[in-house]
Amino acid sequence: MVVQYTHKVASGSGFLAFLTILKRSVWRGSVYKVVWPDMLIYLVLYFTISFVYRFALDKEGRTSFEMLVIHCARFRNLIPVSFVLGFYVSLVVSRWWDIYQCFPWPDNLACLVSTHIPDLSETGRAIRSTIMRYINATIAMTFTDISPVVKKQMKSLRDLVEEEYLTEEEHEILTRLKNTKQQVTYVPVLWACRLVEKAREQGYVTTGHGYREMVREILLVRGKCGSLMGYDSNNIPLVYAQVVSIAVYSYFMFSVLGEQFLDPTKNYRDHNIDLYVPFFGILQLFFYLGWMKVAEALLNPFGSDDHDFDFLRLLERHRKLCALLGDPRHSDLPSCVHQPGTPYLPQSSKASQGSYPSLSFKPSNSSQLSYVPMPSQPSKPAYPSLQPLESHPLKQGAPLATPEPVCNSH
Repeated sequence: MVVQYTHKVASGSGFLAFLTILKRSVWRGSVYKVVWPDMLIYLVLYFTISFVYRFALDKEGRTSFEMLVIHCARFRNLIPVSFVLGFYVSLVVSRWWDIYQCFPWPDNLACLVSTHIPDLSETGRAIRSTIMRYINATIAMTFTDISPVVKKQMKSLRDLVEEEYLTEEEHEILTRLKNTKQQVTYVPVLWACRLVEKAREQGYVTTGHGYREMVREILLVRGKCGSLMGYDSNNIPLVYAQVVSIAVYSYFMFSVLGEQFLDPTKNYRDHNIDLYVPFFGILQLFFYLGWMKVAEALLNPFGSDDHDFDFLRLLERHRKLCALLGDPRHSDLPSCVHQPGTPYLPQSSKASQGSYPSLSFKPSNSSQLSYVPMPSQPSKPAYPSLQPLESHPLKQGAPLATPEPVCNSH
């Protein structure tokens, strides 16, 4: 699960506010956890080579080693680590955010189902719950295909029955279809669309617009699931990841030699000081390795790492929210009241002097919403220049042109 920390730095303008980020998670999800193995290997190799140079080599060997160190320090900067790593991390982070944008959310569908199938009978409730169960089943099957964590908990269609995503009859149908080597993830989506159509035919769906909106939202969830499966099966080209890894670890190995401190008495260029710990070299490698480890962690966010998405918790959240939004009772709706402090429209206002009566809220303490038509006052015609109906050409027998049909691409 992604480590949450932004609520701790909501006000980040204070003095040394960055320390809050550094100490927010000392280990879990931190850069220290992903970098320390490589840094440990680097330090062990560095101090081992430094010890051999200072105490184990003779004069001729020390001279040859110093030439090698100068050569590595000169040519290691020719490796375009920043250039290659920068583009790679940018691509991976952008892909990670696009994956999050493709998450299927059944919230809108739950609201639409509750609004446009308002019947409170057992049949109406069964229709609403079944539609939402089909959608959650599709989402669960999608997460099972892309996430090893979800796959471990729901290994087969039988597990979906035990988790109450499917019934025994639905399990038999999907098992029969799966034996034909076909993708069955979207079959519950088809069932949901057909159930909405059947509910419209039987009068449970109140309007045609509501029917179209529900079908559109169901297909939108299917599209999100398809996008997730596409991101799982189509990765960043392997050659790009290999180039980045080779560049970083080559720089890593050359730095073991290039960062060695040499004898300052020999007056080598850029070797005028002798220290035991390469502080700036450690920081440089820390940044490069941390940068690459971030990309490696976000490259596949479907696992169980600290930076991966928690699909199990997301599935549970969807089920609870669908139960909350998908079947509310009318008695749970609050009453409509006039907002305090908002003045009523005076009856003498110009807005109420039109040809048609306007409506206004009636302040009341009752639980029902009341509308009172405001009396209209006689006024002059809004468009005095228009011809009266008797003098209109259509009234006098003029032929009416037939409009050409308009084809709607939708």
